[in-house]
Amino acid sequence: MAVLLRNPKISIKSFSSCISRNFSGTTLNSEIDLKVPSFLSQNSLLRRQETKEGNVQWVFLGCPGVGKGTYASRLSVFLGVPHIATGDLVREELNSSGPLASQLKEIVNQGKLVSDEIIISLLSKRLEAGEAKGESGFILDGFPRTIRQAEILEGVTDIDLVVNLKLQKEALLAKCLGRRICIECGRNYNVACIDIKGENGNPGIYMDPLPAPPQCVPKLIQRADDTEEVVKERLRIYDEMSQPVEEFYRSRGKLLEFDLPGGIPESWPKLLEALNLDHEDKCSAVA
Repeated sequence: MAVLLRNPKISIKSFSSCISRNFSGTTLNSEIDLKVPSFLSQNSLLRRQETKEGNVQWVFLGCPGVGKGTYASRLSVFLGVPHIATGDLVREELNSSGPLASQLKEIVNQGKLVSDEIIISLLSKRLEAGEAKGESGFILDGFPRTIRQAEILEGVTDIDLVVNLKLQKEALLAKCLGRRICIECGRNYNVACIDIKGENGNPGIYMDPLPAPPQCVPKLIQRADDTEEVVKERLRIYDEMSQPVEEFYRSRGKLLEFDLPGGIPESWPKLLEALNLDHEDKCSAVA
């Protein structure tokens, strides 16, 4: 079964027109033109009237480095739906020999946000590939980032819930600078030990490092864009652009604000509780 889109509002033709209006003047060439998944067509949508258990359609928002990928991936295991991270899609394209690679490298290394048209192109291809594999439901991580993206997504599907993860800026910066990736298995780890004392009404926060297993240690690398200057710029840009997106979903009663109280051991059970999920079996999702 394809990804469930339970509140269809426009046909694939209208969706294509919507993209064309919003992205007029784009520099994308014919090799990387936007491609809308076939399952967004009106006929296929009309055949899906019921929602099966576990077919959630959630979005995770939050500053770079807050842990969207960490918690979204655990929830994807817990709920049995795919975790789709646009950041991963961008990095996969960066490592490819595709026509977007050089353009993306310059954007990412400068700490700028990837344009709407590029993100939607990559996401559309990912969703179409998921349809071919029989995926159902999704948890989006890193999309939408702009109000235009939110409006287009709203026109295509009815998002159930938007989880907005929050963390103190000092802790965010330390987390981003401590991130490491294994070049062999692709998993993320963190070498930072964060211990911030509470002051001025702000609670203290402690987060253990997330160490890599011995076989990954010699293969760890730091992302090229995880420098202090670039991270601070990413956080500044995110602050400017996140408010309209948050308000977009808040006004629709879909936004859940969640302040991370610490690392995974402290935050995971509290997040499940906030989501009204039975967390007796939470260990199965974090193993």
